[in-house]
Amino acid sequence: MKNINLNNSTTIPAVGIGTFMLEPKDAEKAVIEALHDGYLMIDTANAYMNEKAVGRGIKASGLKRDEIYLSTKLWPSVYATADEAINDTLKRLDTDYIDLLFLHQPIGDYIGAYHAIERAVKSEKVKSIGLSNFSIGQIKEVINASEIKPAVLQVEAHPYYPQNELKQYLQEFGAVIMAWYPLGHGDTKMLQEPLFKKLAAKYGKTTAQIVLHWHIQTGNVVIPGSKNPKHIRDNIDLFDFELTDEEMKEIASLDCNKPYYTATKEALEGFLRFTPNFEAQE
Repeated sequence: MKNINLNNSTTIPAVGIGTFMLEPKDAEKAVIEALHDGYLMIDTANAYMNEKAVGRGIKASGLKRDEIYLSTKLWPSVYATADEAINDTLKRLDTDYIDLLFLHQPIGDYIGAYHAIERAVKSEKVKSIGLSNFSIGQIKEVINASEIKPAVLQVEAHPYYPQNELKQYLQEFGAVIMAWYPLGHGDTKMLQEPLFKKLAAKYGKTTAQIVLHWHIQTGNVVIPGSKNPKHIRDNIDLFDFELTDEEMKEIASLDCNKPYYTATKEALEGFLRFTPNFEAQE
């Protein structure tokens, strides 16, 4: 496993398993499978409603807690009571600390919630702070109001939308990108790109493995999600080849500045109104 250095003198595995859209029973099984296959990072969130299952999967894996990198996210509806929400998150995950805690969406009192995570860092409940789906302007706002700089930005990123402007900005304070939709939201067109087919044949890999390796080679962290054991194994089998500089340039030419998702004002306001039913979580 390759590790990436963060701006707070910690490291993060380059590949983890994401649990977005996984039902609790599937999330638990996927976590166990992934950890047995060599993954060392798990990503979840309040809103995924599977934090308890992730915690169970970690316990069932037999690995020690300090061998696993665990990231999760606070949902906007708990920003106003973020100190309590952090403690509740720890209880659901059945852990004493979180390696990386994100603010999930840029709506509501995210400055106040960020300050709560800073307090959690100082009390050793959290090791690193992240922002998810924040724009450059919103990141600057947070930095200007805070003591601790974010270490990771979780955003949509893939060859069609590599986030070059954001990546250049993040270099100013040493933060890295964690990519969601790393395979273009399963876009058949992307995975069938002639370039990726050519590289897959050359290196004896799938087109998805080529794209995931491209992420790692550009410095991104990736968290592909799956409940399929074969896909889970394939998604970490990325470290036995290296793309050439020329091949990286060819992939860069696919950039069409095309995100698959754009958050509208109405959607963000809806996020703020939605409160996950934590009591019903399995």
